Amino acid sequence: MDIPESLTDIQKLINSGNTTLVDICQEYISRIKTSKTNAFIEIFEKEALLKAEEIQKKIIKNKSGLLVGAFVGLKDNICYKDHTLTASSRILQGFKSMFSATAVEKIINEDAIIIGRLNCDEFAMGSSNENSFYGPVKNPNGENKVPGGSSGGSAAAVAEGLCNIALGSDTGGSIRQPASFCGVVGVKPTYGRISRNGLIAYGSSFDQIGVFSKTVQDANIFISIMSGNDNFDSTVSSRPANNKTIKISNKKFNIGIPEEYLNFEKLDVEVSTKIKSLIDELENKGHKIEYLKFPFLKYLVPTYYVLTTAEASSNLARYDGAHFGYRTKDAKDINSTYEKSRSEGFGIEVKRRIMLGNFVLSSGYYDAYFTKAQKVRRLIKEKTEQMLKRNHVLLLPTTPTTAFNIGEIKDPISMYLQDIFTVHANIAGLPAISLPLGKHSNSLPFGIQLMAGRFEEEKLFEISSLLMPKN
Repeated sequence: MDIPESLTDIQKLINSGNTTLVDICQEYISRIKTSKTNAFIEIFEKEALLKAEEIQKKIIKNKSGLLVGAFVGLKDNICYKDHTLTASSRILQGFKSMFSATAVEKIINEDAIIIGRLNCDEFAMGSSNENSFYGPVKNPNGENKVPGGSSGGSAAAVAEGLCNIALGSDTGGSIRQPASFCGVVGVKPTYGRISRNGLIAYGSSFDQIGVFSKTVQDANIFISIMSGNDNFDSTVSSRPANNKTIKISNKKFNIGIPEEYLNFEKLDVEVSTKIKSLIDELENKGHKIEYLKFPFLKYLVPTYYVLTTAEASSNLARYDGAHFGYRTKDAKDINSTYEKSRSEGFGIEVKRRIMLGNFVLSSGYYDAYFTKAQKVRRLIKEKTEQMLKRNHVLLLPTTPTTAFNIGEIKDPISMYLQDIFTVHANIAGLPAISLPLGKHSNSLPFGIQLMAGRFEEEKLFEISSLLMPKN
């Protein structure tokens, strides 16, 4: 059966009586079972069908929630009570979560159905979804292509139509980069907009839960519902959430274009051409375009990796083989338990980042690397806020290229540079979205990114809807 892309159209279809929530649920499950992308690592088949039956009765009584018809895949680093949670790592083998993330609780309360668990880079560390205990995810647009990372399973699942919504986490582009590679909408909200309670920590001052969808409006309503105060997260904001429906106006916007992004030497020619064409289109419609100087582009990736690896080395210290998860069979004492369990349980990329994080925090190097990176982060944040004082949003590429081949990039530094356009928003703590506006001559999709001021998701979605009018 055909399932509409937007949540609104799914709800109309169900309300018309031409199908039921159970029928749609069964269709998604069938698609997942026949998929070859390795996006889902577990299907919650029985409980999803039971939940669909339960909510169908609520629909008949006109008592269903706002998210009825939403079938959600969860990235394997977001807690769901009494369900396996591994962060796609061997070290958490067999672990079951004892509670649900606050964001998950909020969408369940509005009758969204959690349909399964999605593959990702181990502990959300990666830009290709090749660093997973469960094997790499394949891009639905080309089986030899990566889907992006770390939320590659989430992006691939939505792109392939295995679910209509997926939750992911974005520490340095882990939602927007795979959204670009797979051709879907991907949103990272403002840091502190959505509670991180129940999200396995990678870089605590960077991580945010966000959304993949086919439409801007679906992303908008999910961000709105998941937002808000939470007693379990002291960093979350109590500011009012964005409106559940995007406000469409005839207002003309000021749009800033950081020139350094367009002049980046490794930016694909067709990506560059599409952005310039879009800029011309916006200008012709009466929007004001301002070209800006952003002198910190080359410092973004080094700053990000110094700070996030430092935070990761601290956050991952708890996985020691003694408390939960994987434990080596070859231990002889407590020291060998820690050493062997971590050596066997963590993959190579996670080990690399833990060691780098310990290095930049070590005596003699702390001021040279970590302290300096914090100062650069402040400068980036201040400069970005300055650019956004005169502009409603910044417009820039999401990724330098389209999806690359599985196994193509072997050098870690080259892989880290895949995040060059996305880490900016995380360093500054700002909301950003990748919109699937480009199609390359190689038949692969690519995204264009918008970034707005702190807690200005409403404006971000409004301008996004102008660029994707059908949504």
